[in-house]
Amino acid sequence: MPTVSVKRDLLFHALGRTYSDEEFDELCFEFGLELDEITSEKDIISREQGDTKAEGASDVILYKIDVPANRYDLLCLEGLVRGLQVFKEKMEAPRYRRVSPTSGEPQRLVITEETAAVRPHAVAAVLRNITFTQERYDSFIELQEKLHQNVCRKRTLVAIGTHDLDTISGPFTYTAKPPDDIRFTPLNQAQEYTATELMNLYKTDSHLRHYLHIIEDKPVYPVIYDSNGIVLSMPPIINGDHSKISLNTKNVFIECTATDLTKAKIVLDMMVTMFCEYCEEPFTKETLSGDFINRKVGISESTERIAQLLTKMCLRSEVMSDGEQIEVEIPPTRSDVIHACDIMEDAAMAYGFNNIIRTTPRTYTVANQLPLNKLTELLRQDLAAAGFTEALTFALCSQEDIADKLLKNISDTRACHIANPKTAEFQVARTTLLPGLLKTLAANRKMPLPLRLFEISDVVLKDETKDSSFFPGRCAEIFAHGKSIGRLGVLHPDVISRFELTMPCSALDIDIEPFL
Repeated sequence: MPTVSVKRDLLFHALGRTYSDEEFDELCFEFGLELDEITSEKDIISREQGDTKAEGASDVILYKIDVPANRYDLLCLEGLVRGLQVFKEKMEAPRYRRVSPTSGEPQRLVITEETAAVRPHAVAAVLRNITFTQERYDSFIELQEKLHQNVCRKRTLVAIGTHDLDTISGPFTYTAKPPDDIRFTPLNQAQEYTATELMNLYKTDSHLRHYLHIIEDKPVYPVIYDSNGIVLSMPPIINGDHSKISLNTKNVFIECTATDLTKAKIVLDMMVTMFCEYCEEPFTKETLSGDFINRKVGISESTERIAQLLTKMCLRSEVMSDGEQIEVEIPPTRSDVIHACDIMEDAAMAYGFNNIIRTTPRTYTVANQLPLNKLTELLRQDLAAAGFTEALTFALCSQEDIADKLLKNISDTRACHIANPKTAEFQVARTTLLPGLLKTLAANRKMPLPLRLFEISDVVLKDETKDSSFFPGRCAEIFAHGKSIGRLGVLHPDVISRFELTMPCSALDIDIEPFL
């Protein structure tokens, strides 16, 4: 859950009134937030580094507020104030729209085919006639960093670049080139470097070195030029110094390069809607009935009242002509709303969770163990009673573990591959339990013999009839004296459910007695 730090006095000034700590804590709770800590920069440094280091630090009161992970519109002071003001009905939910520049010709960002090899997507927008104060500028930079750490997944999915539009000229070109062919002066540097030199330079940088791995092994690096050949940025690493923004910047060009186009659009929407009245206009409309919300939340409110509650949550809502359906506008700030249930949750929040009357459910159910779990649990008991020790190994393994080391071809294993494995040890979901148990045996060679191990756990196999589907199964492997002495093949839940399970040996004619 992200934490936003805001200056208390600045927050209260923007809200138009002063709260006590208890009152603001209650307001946060009503809005679905949590006031996590009341502190100051001086207190934080003193706690982490000692009183000596804290001398001279600011003692301005800071509120640290926990916000939901999917509410990217609350990651800065501007979005937080806007949401609370609409919630308290002190302002109307804003409507965002796209406007054309006074010149009549919008800026263009041209994407070349070379980027497909490294970061194929890019989106851009312009914020015009912005007046930055130091607080607004700091909030603007902090929002970028919050988005980079959250939805952007540390720049791997999306990287944000911001530039002073008055120092560059469009149209802009997003392309990819060999690192030695890219040369520019990076942000806060005084000389030009090639991309190769920059990667070496930033290997010791405490901040940027964490992002080098994203592109350093690529044959080409992404780069953005203006029409005069000036480098704006080499995403996702560093911007150019020529187009850096400052307090005097009036027009901001924002570009987001990405491996995920949907995430790029979300990030761009957050940047432009938090700091400007105008933005792209990707409004969508959702309709749902007042009865749906009443049933799901457990309240009994009129359709008109529910529309008012949703409007308090920045979701402009109107009752349709039939008097039953509600039309809800989803603004670009609410990328978390993808289903009617998300709207229902906001209605419950606006109504107040403490105001919902507790009731006893009208129906009840009796829990029952899944047949697959029942069978495998009985197998575990019998094997443990026979003196075997159960092993629990990782569900992910390397391609070699399930292919080369078992004398198989990886294409014949029906393995589900991980798109972005963190290490070579976790490249695929296991299709057999053998690799895990063999590694367990190898790691326990110094233990006294005999080693009698077994594992009954899930495996994952790709469904060959579909492009992106898999089904889980459950296997059993039994080891004794360093070799496999028993194996129960893949059991699909649909197969198991056809049997009335009593004892494991009679359920599926599984004869494990000889192995014991």
